[in-house]
Amino acid sequence: MRRQLLPALRMTIALIVLLGLAYPLAMTGVAQTLFRTKADGSLISRNGAVVGSSLIGQAFAAPQYFHPRPSAAGTNGYDATASGASNLGPTNPTLEQTVADRAKAYRTENGLPAGTPVPVDAVTASASGLDPAISVANADLQAPRVARARTMTVEQVLTLVKAHTASRPLGILGEPSVNVLELNLALDEAH
Repeated sequence: MRRQLLPALRMTIALIVLLGLAYPLAMTGVAQTLFRTKADGSLISRNGAVVGSSLIGQAFAAPQYFHPRPSAAGTNGYDATASGASNLGPTNPTLEQTVADRAKAYRTENGLPAGTPVPVDAVTASASGLDPAISVANADLQAPRVARARTMTVEQVLTLVKAHTASRPLGILGEPSVNVLELNLALDEAH
């Protein structure tokens, strides 16, 4: 038994050192060297204070700001410690009612006629509940409300939307999107 126990113990210690210490330290070093901003959380600072991360959505409710995608993370949404989706299926009556209620509220808030199609990202939460971006269609529909609240022209607001629109990842994945935090900070700087 001792003949088998000592090599197993040595192997366990070696793997703990290799995979529990050396590998994580090496990956942290590579990340800090090559991707420092992302490795540190893609934090955005203004006037020396961190205002958020470009990778994590946060709530904006005031009319002068673009509103993010709804969140199912935590009780009040946008809780990074409770990231997750509602896990309701497409035929679930609760989800159907929630989407209908959100669509009605979205139309009312943005002054849209009752039959106006609403972008799906305006009425459904993302899988993480922390999606920092909205679709360009969602931003375009919110632009008149934001412009009115800030006494700007719609064209000025849409110019900022366009300036903060990210193209498809790798040129083929997904759709162009607008980072809500970055756009709202740009609006604050412009106005």
